[in-house]
Amino acid sequence: MCESCCANGHGHHAHGEECHEEGNGRMACLRLGLSALVLFAGLIKEGCFSPFSEEWVRVVWYVAAYLPVGLPVMAEALGGMRHGDVFNEFTLMSVATVGAFAIGEYPEGVSVMLFYSLGEMFQDRAVGSARRSIKALLDVRPETAAVVDGDHVRVVPPKDVRPGQVIEVVAGGRVPLDGVLLSDEASFDTSALTGESLPRTVARGGEVLAGMIAADRVVRLRVTRVFGESAISRILDMVQNASARKAPAELFIRRFARVYTPAVTGLAVLIVLVPWLVASVQGVPYAFQDWLYRALVFLVVSCPCALVVSIPLGYFGGIGAASRKGVLFKGGNYLDALAKVNTVVFDKTGTLTRGIFSVRQVAAHGPWKENDVLRFVAAAERSSSHPIAKAVVAHAERLRLSCPLATDTVEIAGQGLAVKLDDGHTVLAGNRHLMQAHGVDCDAEGVETDTVVYCAVDGRYAGCVSLADTLKDDARQAVDGLKKLGIENIQVLSGDRQEIVTKFAAQLDVKEAFGGLLPQDKVEHVEALRRNPACRVAFVGDGINDAPVLALSHVGIAMGGLGSDAAVETADVVIQTDQPSRVATAIGIGRRTRCIVWQNVGMAIGIKVLVMVLGAFGVATLWEAVFADVGVALLAILNAMRLSVNK
Repeated sequence: MCESCCANGHGHHAHGEECHEEGNGRMACLRLGLSALVLFAGLIKEGCFSPFSEEWVRVVWYVAAYLPVGLPVMAEALGGMRHGDVFNEFTLMSVATVGAFAIGEYPEGVSVMLFYSLGEMFQDRAVGSARRSIKALLDVRPETAAVVDGDHVRVVPPKDVRPGQVIEVVAGGRVPLDGVLLSDEASFDTSALTGESLPRTVARGGEVLAGMIAADRVVRLRVTRVFGESAISRILDMVQNASARKAPAELFIRRFARVYTPAVTGLAVLIVLVPWLVASVQGVPYAFQDWLYRALVFLVVSCPCALVVSIPLGYFGGIGAASRKGVLFKGGNYLDALAKVNTVVFDKTGTLTRGIFSVRQVAAHGPWKENDVLRFVAAAERSSSHPIAKAVVAHAERLRLSCPLATDTVEIAGQGLAVKLDDGHTVLAGNRHLMQAHGVDCDAEGVETDTVVYCAVDGRYAGCVSLADTLKDDARQAVDGLKKLGIENIQVLSGDRQEIVTKFAAQLDVKEAFGGLLPQDKVEHVEALRRNPACRVAFVGDGINDAPVLALSHVGIAMGGLGSDAAVETADVVIQTDQPSRVATAIGIGRRTRCIVWQNVGMAIGIKVLVMVLGAFGVATLWEAVFADVGVALLAILNAMRLSVNK
């Protein structure tokens, strides 16, 4: 039985794996078909025509029916024994069916093994289907890249392309590596990365990620990352490694099976021995064959495969369903953890807001003019990738201002930048905390409800740049979706001033919003929430400064489209669409997955215990035992697969 979510590799390697799996599947079908044909021919002969002439002929006939399905299971049992795993489902089935032959129940012995093998085949196919669906959904890395070399274009494997080289992608072609667009504005299909069907328009100089499809024209890109570090490779690694992080239910079942299987084997032995001891003491007849039959029924029912397969399959289904929605879980344990969340804390900028700022106003102070202030701030922010920095630099470029170059830059986390310029000036550009830390008396005239970048030149306040951000289209939907799930404790944390944060929170109908927070303040706030044992916290953020809080919360959720690498690496869940409304989607999938998994646990254990008791009292036969094992396993698998087909 497979426990891995999906295997690494693609191209010829993946094709070889698929051919191998198909070959094994055909062989299994042939074995099952041959066994079923011989078994049913024997039953028809005995039931409709005449019994076998000799008992040894009957034995040989049913042994011939048994071997095609029995030998592979016995081989698995022996392999487990060689590695110290004596008590497993293969051993249980081997002992039970050999025991059935020992007491002359040949058709039932063959039937048990036949239906068990049939169930195993369906289980393997279900797990394989879940693995392939995730792989087909995500493994969209092209095997070639067209590198532009002067007037020529040469085709090479993507792993051979280095950052800085230019590649060409034809219309309808898939982008093999991350890069920036050198062509004019173009549309890209991003469904493989985000699950969104609508195309995304990228302007010249914008970022294009591996896995996107050039929708309408031939485009050229300058490669920014090597193949192994591309966005799609990162996504694949996350999903492929997800099965290594087991959910509590999976860990429980694995521990449970180690105790459960030897325990039921011991109970089966006691079902034979205890009546024998009682009969010996009381001097009454002892029907060994009847009690052995009951013990065999008990063994068949006790096989834990319904639990061992259906529970991981449930988490595969949950991970796959979330991936189709642009939500990547890094493990089944995070599906479980997110299902228990009752408090959601959002970062503001880039998470609930677009993170696309526009300059509203520039205010100058002292001897400096407005364009001077803009030049200084743009020079300081030029090396930063923060949305505010990009907006300031873009505004200065639109005004065709000549900015000095930075010769030495120091980033102060949560505050801003200290920069030395080639014209001799030292510039501070950042928030009010930065100014206060350096003893600069700043004033923000007429910008009370905007995001402000303050500027000090040579230790004296020079002015400020005010910018405005807007809420994402689905920000209100994100809050409403969480409330529909019964999550009322929704909070917003931000480094922006309290007035700005309060304004945005009012638009979202969020009652608790905290502004003016440094990264350590956010950490302290989440720590305070965690001290309440009834509080299960999910933090949603996108910036490098959010990484400590993402790691601290019970579940860290990062915006993966535009979010920083540090945030994505630290988070437990990644939202590729950058849509905050997908937080509610992720929690809903987590809750459905957990519900289905525990439905399977309850159904499997309940039916098995009932049939075990009936078998011990001689009411249930091996046919009921087959249903309690194979039938329940198939029902559990079908229940788990509801997640995989959920749209």
